[in-house]
Amino acid sequence: MKNSSILFFLFIGLLVQAQEKPIIEQQEIVRIETELASDKMEGRAIFAPGIDSASAFIENEFKKINLSYFRDLKKYRQEFVAKGKAANNVIGILLGKSKPDEFVIFSAHYDHLGVAKNGEDKIYNGANDDASGTTAVIALAKYFKELNQNERTIIFVAFTGEEVGGYGAKFFSENIDSKKVVAMFNIEMIGTESKWGKNSAYITGFEKSDFGAILQKNLKKSNFNFYPDPYPQQQLFYRSDNARLAALGVPAHTISTSKMDSEPNYHKLSDEVSTLDLDNMTEIVKSIAISSQTIVSGEDSPTRVK
Repeated sequence: MKNSSILFFLFIGLLVQAQEKPIIEQQEIVRIETELASDKMEGRAIFAPGIDSASAFIENEFKKINLSYFRDLKKYRQEFVAKGKAANNVIGILLGKSKPDEFVIFSAHYDHLGVAKNGEDKIYNGANDDASGTTAVIALAKYFKELNQNERTIIFVAFTGEEVGGYGAKFFSENIDSKKVVAMFNIEMIGTESKWGKNSAYITGFEKSDFGAILQKNLKKSNFNFYPDPYPQQQLFYRSDNARLAALGVPAHTISTSKMDSEPNYHKLSDEVSTLDLDNMTEIVKSIAISSQTIVSGEDSPTRVK
Protein backbone atom coordinates (compact mmCIF):
# COMPACT_ATOMS: atom_id res chain seq x y z
CA MET A 1 0.00 0.00 0.00
CA LYS A 2 2.84 2.34 0.89
CA ASN A 3 4.62 1.70 -2.42
CA SER A 4 1.36 2.27 -4.29
CA SER A 5 0.95 5.65 -2.58
CA ILE A 6 4.48 6.67 -3.50
CA LEU A 7 3.92 5.67 -7.13
CA PHE A 8 0.61 7.55 -7.19
CA PHE A 9 2.13 10.79 -5.94
CA LEU A 10 5.09 10.38 -8.27
CA PHE A 11 2.67 10.01 -11.19
CA ILE A 12 0.71 13.09 -10.09
CA GLY A 13 3.96 15.05 -9.81
CA LEU A 14 5.03 14.08 -13.30
CA LEU A 15 1.58 14.91 -14.65
CA VAL A 16 1.67 18.39 -13.09
CA GLN A 17 5.17 18.90 -14.42
CA ALA A 18 4.05 17.94 -17.92
CA GLN A 19 1.07 20.28 -17.71
CA GLU A 20 3.32 23.14 -16.61
CA LYS A 21 5.65 22.80 -19.59
CA PRO A 22 5.00 25.80 -21.85
CA ILE A 23 3.35 25.22 -25.17
CA ILE A 24 2.78 27.35 -28.25
CA GLU A 25 -1.00 27.51 -28.67
CA GLN A 26 -2.75 28.02 -31.97
CA GLN A 27 -5.34 30.29 -30.40
CA GLU A 28 -2.54 32.67 -29.39
CA ILE A 29 -1.07 32.55 -32.89
CA VAL A 30 -4.51 33.40 -34.30
CA ARG A 31 -5.07 36.22 -31.81
CA ILE A 32 -1.75 37.94 -32.44
CA GLU A 33 -1.78 37.44 -36.21
CA THR A 34 -5.34 38.72 -36.52
CA GLU A 35 -4.54 41.87 -34.57
CA LEU A 36 -1.33 42.71 -36.43
CA ALA A 37 -2.96 42.22 -39.84
CA SER A 38 -6.20 44.04 -38.98
CA ASP A 39 -7.44 47.04 -40.95
CA LYS A 40 -6.91 49.33 -37.96
CA MET A 41 -3.13 48.90 -38.39
CA GLU A 42 -3.58 50.61 -41.79
CA GLY A 43 -0.97 48.46 -43.51
CA ARG A 44 1.79 49.31 -41.00
CA ALA A 45 3.78 51.59 -43.35
CA ILE A 46 6.83 53.20 -41.78
CA PHE A 47 6.28 56.85 -40.80
CA ALA A 48 2.46 56.39 -40.92
CA PRO A 49 0.03 56.29 -37.96
CA GLY A 50 -0.68 52.58 -38.43
CA ILE A 51 2.91 51.62 -37.65
CA ASP A 52 2.57 53.34 -34.27
CA SER A 53 -0.48 51.22 -33.49
CA ALA A 54 1.43 48.08 -34.42
CA SER A 55 4.42 49.11 -32.32
CA ALA A 56 2.18 49.80 -29.31
CA PHE A 57 0.57 46.36 -29.68
CA ILE A 58 3.95 44.57 -29.80
CA GLU A 59 5.24 46.61 -26.86
CA ASN A 60 2.19 45.63 -24.84
CA GLU A 61 2.71 41.95 -25.69
CA PHE A 62 6.33 42.18 -24.52
CA LYS A 63 5.14 43.89 -21.34
CA LYS A 64 2.61 41.12 -20.62
CA ILE A 65 5.34 38.52 -21.11
CA ASN A 66 7.55 40.58 -18.78
CA LEU A 67 10.59 40.80 -21.02
CA SER A 68 13.46 43.03 -19.93
CA TYR A 69 14.58 46.13 -21.80
CA PHE A 70 17.44 46.03 -24.26
CA ARG A 71 20.72 47.45 -22.93
CA ASP A 72 20.20 50.93 -21.46
CA LEU A 73 16.73 51.50 -22.94
CA LYS A 74 13.94 52.49 -20.54
CA LYS A 75 11.22 51.06 -22.76
CA TYR A 76 10.77 48.48 -25.51
CA ARG A 77 11.08 51.06 -28.29
CA GLN A 78 14.51 51.50 -29.89
CA GLU A 79 14.06 54.90 -31.48
CA PHE A 80 16.07 56.38 -34.34
CA VAL A 81 15.74 58.74 -37.28
CA ALA A 82 15.47 57.58 -40.90
CA LYS A 83 14.97 59.93 -43.85
CA GLY A 84 14.69 62.72 -41.30
CA LYS A 85 11.68 61.10 -39.62
CA ALA A 86 11.16 59.27 -36.32
CA ALA A 87 11.01 55.47 -36.43
CA ASN A 88 11.47 52.62 -33.98
CA ASN A 89 12.19 48.94 -33.57
CA VAL A 90 10.58 47.04 -30.70
CA ILE A 91 12.97 44.98 -28.56
CA GLY A 92 12.68 42.80 -25.46
CA ILE A 93 15.19 40.42 -23.91
CA LEU A 94 15.52 37.38 -21.68
CA LEU A 95 18.84 37.57 -19.85
CA GLY A 96 20.94 34.43 -20.13
CA LYS A 97 21.52 32.46 -16.96
CA SER A 98 25.16 31.45 -17.40
CA LYS A 99 26.14 33.15 -20.68
CA PRO A 100 24.51 36.58 -20.58
CA ASP A 101 27.03 38.08 -23.01
CA GLU A 102 26.21 35.58 -25.75
CA PHE A 103 23.14 36.59 -27.76
CA VAL A 104 20.58 34.62 -29.75
CA ILE A 105 18.21 36.79 -31.80
CA PHE A 106 14.66 36.03 -32.95
CA SER A 107 13.48 38.71 -35.34
CA ALA A 108 10.90 39.75 -37.92
CA HIS A 109 9.83 43.02 -39.52
CA TYR A 110 6.51 44.49 -38.48
CA ASP A 111 6.21 47.15 -41.18
CA HIS A 112 4.42 46.64 -44.49
CA LEU A 113 3.18 48.68 -47.46
CA GLY A 114 0.49 50.88 -45.93
CA VAL A 115 -2.55 52.06 -47.86
CA ALA A 116 -3.18 52.04 -51.62
CA LYS A 117 -4.32 55.23 -53.34
CA ASN A 118 -7.15 53.63 -55.28
CA GLY A 119 -9.56 50.71 -55.05
CA GLU A 120 -12.32 49.48 -52.77
CA ASP A 121 -9.86 47.57 -50.58
CA LYS A 122 -7.02 49.99 -49.95
CA ILE A 123 -5.20 48.37 -47.02
CA TYR A 124 -2.13 46.21 -47.54
CA ASN A 125 -2.73 44.05 -44.46
CA GLY A 126 0.54 42.13 -44.83
CA ALA A 127 -0.79 39.08 -43.00
CA ASN A 128 1.96 36.86 -44.35
CA ASP A 129 4.47 39.65 -44.97
CA ASP A 130 5.37 39.91 -42.19
CA ALA A 131 2.70 39.82 -39.52
CA SER A 132 3.29 36.06 -39.57
CA GLY A 133 6.96 36.44 -38.61
CA THR A 134 6.19 39.05 -35.97
CA THR A 135 3.52 36.77 -34.50
CA ALA A 136 6.13 34.02 -34.29
CA VAL A 137 8.58 36.30 -32.45
CA ILE A 138 5.95 37.22 -29.85
CA ALA A 139 4.88 33.59 -29.39
CA LEU A 140 8.51 32.48 -29.02
CA ALA A 141 9.15 35.20 -26.45
CA LYS A 142 6.26 33.90 -24.36
CA TYR A 143 7.45 30.30 -24.79
CA PHE A 144 11.06 30.92 -23.75
CA LYS A 145 10.03 33.17 -20.87
CA GLU A 146 7.84 30.41 -19.45
CA LEU A 147 10.43 27.72 -20.17
CA ASN A 148 12.99 29.75 -18.20
CA GLN A 149 15.98 27.66 -19.27
CA ASN A 150 17.95 29.92 -21.62
CA GLU A 151 21.65 29.96 -20.77
CA ARG A 152 22.30 32.56 -23.45
CA THR A 153 20.56 35.93 -23.62
CA ILE A 154 17.68 35.91 -26.10
CA ILE A 155 16.84 39.12 -27.95
CA PHE A 156 13.38 39.41 -29.50
CA VAL A 157 13.19 42.23 -32.03
CA ALA A 158 10.53 43.52 -34.40
CA PHE A 159 12.20 45.65 -37.04
CA THR A 160 10.69 48.58 -38.89
CA GLY A 161 11.49 49.80 -42.38
CA GLU A 162 12.36 46.46 -44.00
CA GLU A 163 10.07 47.17 -46.93
CA VAL A 164 11.82 50.45 -47.79
CA GLY A 165 15.50 49.67 -47.26
CA GLY A 166 16.02 47.86 -43.96
CA TYR A 167 16.37 50.95 -41.78
CA GLY A 168 15.49 49.21 -38.53
CA ALA A 169 17.91 46.32 -39.02
CA LYS A 170 20.64 48.74 -40.08
CA PHE A 171 20.29 50.82 -36.91
CA PHE A 172 20.10 47.72 -34.72
CA SER A 173 23.21 46.15 -36.27
CA GLU A 174 25.15 49.36 -35.74
CA ASN A 175 24.25 49.38 -32.05
CA ILE A 176 25.11 45.84 -30.99
CA ASP A 177 28.42 44.01 -30.71
CA SER A 178 28.10 41.53 -33.58
CA LYS A 179 30.84 39.34 -32.07
CA LYS A 180 28.49 38.57 -29.17
CA VAL A 181 25.66 37.44 -31.45
CA VAL A 182 25.82 33.65 -31.71
CA ALA A 183 22.89 33.26 -34.12
CA MET A 184 19.96 35.12 -35.63
CA PHE A 185 16.63 33.46 -36.46
CA ASN A 186 14.95 35.93 -38.80
CA ILE A 187 11.38 34.84 -39.55
CA GLU A 188 9.79 36.03 -42.78
CA MET A 189 6.49 34.91 -44.33
CA ILE A 190 5.62 31.57 -42.70
CA GLY A 191 1.83 31.74 -43.12
CA THR A 192 1.54 29.63 -46.26
CA GLU A 193 2.70 26.11 -47.05
CA SER A 194 6.16 25.73 -48.57
CA LYS A 195 6.77 24.01 -51.91
CA TRP A 196 7.14 20.74 -49.95
CA GLY A 197 3.75 21.11 -48.25
CA LYS A 198 2.98 21.15 -44.53
CA ASN A 199 5.57 20.68 -41.75
CA SER A 200 8.39 22.19 -43.75
CA ALA A 201 10.23 25.46 -44.26
CA TYR A 202 13.48 26.63 -45.80
CA ILE A 203 16.51 28.51 -44.55
CA THR A 204 18.19 31.20 -46.65
CA GLY A 205 21.98 31.08 -47.01
CA PHE A 206 21.95 27.47 -45.84
CA GLU A 207 25.44 26.81 -47.20
CA LYS A 208 27.00 29.85 -45.53
CA SER A 209 27.16 28.33 -42.02
CA ASP A 210 26.13 25.15 -40.21
CA PHE A 211 23.13 26.94 -38.66
CA GLY A 212 20.73 24.92 -40.80
CA ALA A 213 22.45 21.62 -40.04
CA ILE A 214 22.08 22.27 -36.30
CA LEU A 215 18.38 22.97 -36.71
CA GLN A 216 17.93 19.80 -38.77
CA LYS A 217 19.72 17.76 -36.11
CA ASN A 218 17.46 19.07 -33.37
CA LEU A 219 14.36 18.11 -35.39
CA LYS A 220 15.38 14.53 -36.20
CA LYS A 221 12.76 13.06 -33.88
CA SER A 222 9.96 15.21 -35.33
CA ASN A 223 8.09 15.09 -38.63
CA PHE A 224 9.21 18.62 -39.52
CA ASN A 225 11.91 19.38 -42.08
CA PHE A 226 14.08 22.42 -42.79
CA TYR A 227 15.45 22.62 -46.33
CA PRO A 228 18.00 24.85 -48.07
CA ASP A 229 16.50 27.84 -49.89
CA PRO A 230 15.05 26.51 -53.17
CA TYR A 231 15.09 29.95 -54.81
CA PRO A 232 18.80 30.85 -55.00
CA GLN A 233 18.22 33.04 -58.04
CA GLN A 234 16.05 35.31 -55.87
CA GLN A 235 19.00 36.14 -53.57
CA LEU A 236 16.72 35.96 -50.53
CA PHE A 237 19.62 35.77 -48.09
CA TYR A 238 20.40 39.38 -48.96
CA ARG A 239 16.81 40.64 -49.10
CA SER A 240 15.65 40.49 -45.48
CA ASP A 241 16.75 41.86 -42.12
CA ASN A 242 19.23 39.04 -41.50
CA ALA A 243 21.54 40.51 -44.15
CA ARG A 244 22.84 43.38 -41.99
CA LEU A 245 24.23 41.10 -39.29
CA ALA A 246 25.27 38.40 -41.75
CA ALA A 247 27.51 41.01 -43.40
CA LEU A 248 29.27 41.30 -40.03
CA GLY A 249 29.89 37.54 -39.84
CA VAL A 250 26.88 36.55 -37.74
CA PRO A 251 25.18 33.25 -38.71
CA ALA A 252 22.03 35.22 -39.42
CA HIS A 253 19.51 33.36 -41.56
CA THR A 254 15.89 33.78 -42.57
CA ILE A 255 13.32 31.03 -42.08
CA SER A 256 10.46 31.14 -44.58
CA THR A 257 7.86 29.09 -46.42
CA SER A 258 6.97 31.63 -49.09
CA LYS A 259 6.91 30.20 -52.61
CA MET A 260 8.76 33.10 -54.16
CA ASP A 261 8.18 31.89 -57.70
CA SER A 262 4.42 31.61 -57.32
CA GLU A 263 3.15 33.18 -54.06
CA PRO A 264 -0.23 34.62 -55.17
CA ASN A 265 -0.63 37.33 -52.51
CA TYR A 266 2.95 38.61 -52.18
CA HIS A 267 2.90 42.42 -51.91
CA LYS A 268 -0.76 42.49 -52.87
CA LEU A 269 -3.89 43.80 -51.16
CA SER A 270 -5.06 40.18 -50.96
CA ASP A 271 -2.40 39.27 -48.33
CA GLU A 272 -4.99 38.80 -45.59
CA VAL A 273 -5.40 36.43 -42.64
CA SER A 274 -8.02 34.39 -44.50
CA THR A 275 -5.31 33.25 -46.96
CA LEU A 276 -3.06 31.78 -44.25
CA ASP A 277 -2.79 28.22 -42.94
CA LEU A 278 -2.71 29.08 -39.24
CA ASP A 279 -2.58 25.44 -38.14
CA ASN A 280 0.56 24.84 -40.19
CA MET A 281 1.98 28.19 -39.09
CA THR A 282 1.62 27.14 -35.46
CA GLU A 283 3.58 23.96 -36.16
CA ILE A 284 6.32 26.00 -37.83
CA VAL A 285 6.66 28.23 -34.75
CA LYS A 286 6.82 25.14 -32.52
CA SER A 287 9.53 23.67 -34.75
CA ILE A 288 11.58 26.86 -34.61
CA ALA A 289 11.40 26.66 -30.81
CA ILE A 290 12.53 23.02 -30.76
CA SER A 291 15.24 23.45 -33.39
CA SER A 292 16.79 26.38 -31.55
CA GLN A 293 17.08 24.66 -28.16
CA THR A 294 20.77 23.69 -28.31
CA ILE A 295 21.74 27.14 -29.54
CA VAL A 296 19.74 28.85 -26.79
CA SER A 297 21.22 26.46 -24.20
CA GLY A 298 24.81 27.13 -25.29
CA GLU A 299 25.43 23.57 -26.43
CA ASP A 300 25.77 24.52 -30.10
CA SER A 301 27.32 27.58 -31.74
CA PRO A 302 26.87 27.91 -35.51
CA THR A 303 29.93 28.68 -37.62
CA ARG A 304 30.38 32.31 -38.61
CA VAL A 305 29.38 33.60 -42.02
CA LYS A 306 32.40 34.56 -44.13
